[in-house]
Amino acid sequence: MSAPYSPAQLQRLYEKRFAGQRQYRNSIWRILVDSYFARWIPQRAAVLDLGCGHCEFINNVRAETRFGMDLNPDSVQQAGPGVRILSQSCSETWALPDNSLDVVFTSNFFEHLYTKQDLRATLLQAWRCLRPGGRIIAMGPNIRYLPGEYWDFYDHYLALTELSLGEVMTETGFTLEEQIPRFLPYTMSRGRQRPLWMLRLYLTLTFVWPLLGKQFLVVARR
Repeated sequence: MSAPYSPAQLQRLYEKRFAGQRQYRNSIWRILVDSYFARWIPQRAAVLDLGCGHCEFINNVRAETRFGMDLNPDSVQQAGPGVRILSQSCSETWALPDNSLDVVFTSNFFEHLYTKQDLRATLLQAWRCLRPGGRIIAMGPNIRYLPGEYWDFYDHYLALTELSLGEVMTETGFTLEEQIPRFLPYTMSRGRQRPLWMLRLYLTLTFVWPLLGKQFLVVARR
């Protein structure tokens, strides 16, 4: 990735942004994994969390083989037992063999890539490393519903919707399975910490998503 950040700069930025929220964020991701994303993750799967950050997703996944990829040094420190961290740029050749993954998951990461070329190169690496039939699952803020707030984060570069991401996924060889324009509310890094039961309820009330959701969810298969 060509973004102008050193690993140390990334570490400082995210330490400040998520200060005091680690336990809450981990609880949120445990619910999201168990109540929603587990449907796409067989227990014997090999899973990569792309842009894993503090590893809240991958630490809560029940899978045989688990990887995280991030340039932030905190990822290594926060990785749970059995999680291997790849400390590298996602737009360069991944340190994984062809056809070695069943799932690539990423949340609130693609908007941090510096250029569209970085995004395309990253998707080509995901396609290379996924087995035939493997899936990429991508969640992120939808610029269509966040024209102003989207830019309140200093490290947001790419403005994406479920349609623009789906288009480049198709162009790089994937077959789209789901494109949900409004999935989750925008962010867990600002505002008050809402009770966890509200998230469990929200995930069951899909008719509410078009009212409150500001993040897209795109699922595609190799």
